[in-house]
Amino acid sequence: MSLRLTDVTLTYPDGDTRLTALDHVGLEVPRGSLTAVVGPSGSGKSSLLAVAATLITPDAGTVTVDGTPTTGLSRGELAELRRRAIGIVFQQPSLLPSLTAVEQLQVMAHLDGRSPAGARGRAMELLDAVGLADQAGRRPHQLSGGQRQRVNIARALMNEPTVLLVDEPTSALDHERGAAVVALLARLTRAQPTATVLVTHDRTHLGAADRIAEVRDGRLGALTA
Repeated sequence: MSLRLTDVTLTYPDGDTRLTALDHVGLEVPRGSLTAVVGPSGSGKSSLLAVAATLITPDAGTVTVDGTPTTGLSRGELAELRRRAIGIVFQQPSLLPSLTAVEQLQVMAHLDGRSPAGARGRAMELLDAVGLADQAGRRPHQLSGGQRQRVNIARALMNEPTVLLVDEPTSALDHERGAAVVALLARLTRAQPTATVLVTHDRTHLGAADRIAEVRDGRLGALTA
C-alpha cells in the first residue's frame, strides 16, 4: 500500500469555533490503481488532497506515504518525502513560460539534486508516454491547453513517485480533451506504477477509475468499483 490515510480529522478556525473539513477519513490506495474522489464544492476534496500530499498536517489521524508514517516528521523531512515519493498535478499547469516542455521536466531533476542534462533521457521518455515527444522543444504558449496539462502530468512523474495526486485536471478542458487526460492518467498509473488519487467534480470520466469514493461534509463514503 503506497498511500494510507487512517482516521484523519482536519479542522479550520471559523470565528469562535472550528469548521470540520475532514471527519475521521480513512483511505487506502495501492500502487497501480486509480481512486477517484468526487463531491460537491466545499465537501472536503481539496483538504483531503492537501493532507495526502503532506502540505497540511491533520489535527488527528495518520498519513502513511510509501511506507513512511508522516506523523512527527519535520518540515524538511516532509519536503524530502514529497520530492522522493509524491507527484502532484495541480488544477492549473503553472508551467514556467521561459522553459521548453522537456526543460519543464528536467528542472524537477535539478530540484532533486540531479543533473538536468543527465535526466534528459527520462524526460523524453515521459514526454513520449504522454504523446508529446515531438513537442519537446516548444514553450507553454506554443502548446494547447490539453498539451500543457499532459506536460504537467509528465512533470509530476519525473522523479518516479509512488504516489500521484491529481487535482481537477479536466476543469479547463472540453469533454473530449478531458476524457483523453483521464484515460492517460489511468494508463500511466498502471505503467509507472503509482498509487493515484484523482479529485474531480466531473463524474463523466469516472469509468477510467478503479475505485470511486464520495466526500460529503468532510466524510468519505464507501469506495465502489
